[in-house]
Amino acid sequence: MIKLEVLTKYYKKHARGILDVSLEIKKGEIFGFIGPNGAGKSTTVRTLLNLIFPTSGTATVDGLDVVADTIAIRKMVGYIPSEVNFYDDMYVKDFIRYSCSFHGEIDQPFMDTLVEKLELDLSRKIEDLSFGNKKKVAIVAALVTHPKILILDEPTSGLDPLMQSIFFQFLEAEKKNGTTIFFSSHNLSEVQRICDRVGIIKEGRLIKVETVEDIMKTRAKTVRLKTEDEIKPTDDMINFEKVNGYISFVYTAETKKLIQLLSTVNVIDVTITEPALEEIFMHYYEREDQS
Repeated sequence: MIKLEVLTKYYKKHARGILDVSLEIKKGEIFGFIGPNGAGKSTTVRTLLNLIFPTSGTATVDGLDVVADTIAIRKMVGYIPSEVNFYDDMYVKDFIRYSCSFHGEIDQPFMDTLVEKLELDLSRKIEDLSFGNKKKVAIVAALVTHPKILILDEPTSGLDPLMQSIFFQFLEAEKKNGTTIFFSSHNLSEVQRICDRVGIIKEGRLIKVETVEDIMKTRAKTVRLKTEDEIKPTDDMINFEKVNGYISFVYTAETKKLIQLLSTVNVIDVTITEPALEEIFMHYYEREDQS
C-alpha cells in the first residue's frame, strides 16, 4: 500500500532531511516508524502527503505516485499531524464536516461513538480548545470516513493515558477492517504495543526494518548486578551505569559469554531480564555508530 524507493529530501543545498529511504508497507498492517526528534520521521510523512517535494527517489500510495497523483491519494488517506493547526473561528462539528467533505461520507454512528469515547465537545470553537482536545478533533476527522490508509505523525502527543488507550482500540478496529496504518512515533512503548513491524530511522537513514516480535527476540539481555568486584564496561555492554550500589547494562553478546563474565566476580545479587524496546532501540543506534 505504501512503497518508498531511495526517497531523498534535502532542505536547501546540504541540510539533511531523509537519505535513500526504501521500504514497503503491506495492506492491513500497522507499521511503526521510530526515531528521536530530528531523525527524519516528519520529513518522510510530509513527503508521502506531498506537503513537501522529494529531492529524488519515488514514493507511491496504493500504486499512485505521491507527486503526480496527490489529489487522489489525499482522498483515501486519513492524516493526523504532530502539530495541529485548524481554523480557530470554526466550531468543532463544522470543522469535522468540512474536513470530511474532501474524503467521503461521514459514518455518523461511528462519529457519535468517537466523540463520546474521546469526550469531545462538538459545540466548542477550535480556538477555545486545549492542545489535547485539538488532537482529538484531528483523530475524529481522520478516522470518521474509514480511510484506506492512516498516516499518523506523533498522534498521541497531548493525549492523557486513558485517551491514548481508547485511541489504540480504535486503531486496532480499523486494522481489522483492512486499513493500512503508518505510525510515526518516538514513543517506543506505543510502537511495541500496537505495531506489526518497525522501521528504525537515524539521521535521515533507515537502519533497520523488523517485526516487533523479531526485535523483541534479540539475544540482548538487561542485567542488574550487585558485586564488590570491579567490572569494566566492554563493547558488549550498552547503557552501562552504576546506581545505588548496583551495576546495570544491556548485554548484547551471547548469553554464554554473560554467564562466563558473571562467574568471574563475586555476585551478591543479580537480575537478568528481557530488554525493553527502548533498550533494544538504543542497541541499534549505538551499533550503527560503531559501523
